Amino acid sequence: MASVPFDQMDGFIWMNGEFVKWADAKIHVLTHGLHYASAVFEGERAYGGEIFKLTDHSERLHESARLLGFKIPYSVAEIDDACRTLLKKQGFQDAYVRPIAWRGSEQMGVSAQNSRINCAIAIWQWPSYFDPAQKLKGIRLDLAEWRRPDPRTAPSKSKAAGLYMICTMSKHAAEAKGYADAMMLDWRGQVAEATGANIFFVKDGKIHTPTPDCFLDGITRRTVIGLAKDRGFEVIERTIMPEELEGFQQCFLTGTAAEVTPVSEIGPYRFEVGEIAKTLMNDYSAAVQPKHAIAAE
Repeated sequence: MASVPFDQMDGFIWMNGEFVKWADAKIHVLTHGLHYASAVFEGERAYGGEIFKLTDHSERLHESARLLGFKIPYSVAEIDDACRTLLKKQGFQDAYVRPIAWRGSEQMGVSAQNSRINCAIAIWQWPSYFDPAQKLKGIRLDLAEWRRPDPRTAPSKSKAAGLYMICTMSKHAAEAKGYADAMMLDWRGQVAEATGANIFFVKDGKIHTPTPDCFLDGITRRTVIGLAKDRGFEVIERTIMPEELEGFQQCFLTGTAAEVTPVSEIGPYRFEVGEIAKTLMNDYSAAVQPKHAIAAE
């Protein structure tokens, strides 16, 4: 699949209330969202024909748009329905779902208050964000040069396209050095997250994770925290400094694309793929399965 450019894939895309052929889902080169990053998006996964936490994602899409100063012209329920219908139309059971909303090409310049707000949804098959073999061993992370910004300089609670520029740069730099991803600090020098996933650490049976005060409090992150607490694990959300990494025994990432992915290395620091990480990886895999699928087993 990787050899097929995304603009040449087959199927349909939901765009502004209509299902259009994949190749016909186009925008103009002078689209405001392309030039000024006035776009917000979501990443979701379907398992067994159902999209996990769909409404949570649709609600966050609306909230992200609000934080960027625009209103999506489709309700949460309408976006939910479009996602479900498109999943069936694409004929997939397990797939990745990408809703996106952006300012159109009616105005060009920093100010574009009268531009149309567009919304589209694409669904394709994306089995694993990280190499499956490496995932089982624990992936290797670089230490990113770029840092998550002060929330007074960017809308950090929004899943906004512009906030991912430094993520792309950091991940490309990490991959060039043979790593799978990179861990980013925040503007204060505290541990923040990976380029597209939240991060957790384990020490003496307790789970530690950075407080999401300048980066996205992921839906998968919250799900995994709930699963950990159900298991009786203590989860501590706090400030984590990079020098503390030497004392942690396990590390893992969480995210819609990453799911639960153990980490074996961050720069000079090493971690084991331990039982807590493995347990939560298995618990998450079970949690995302539709109830009707579980009942049929």
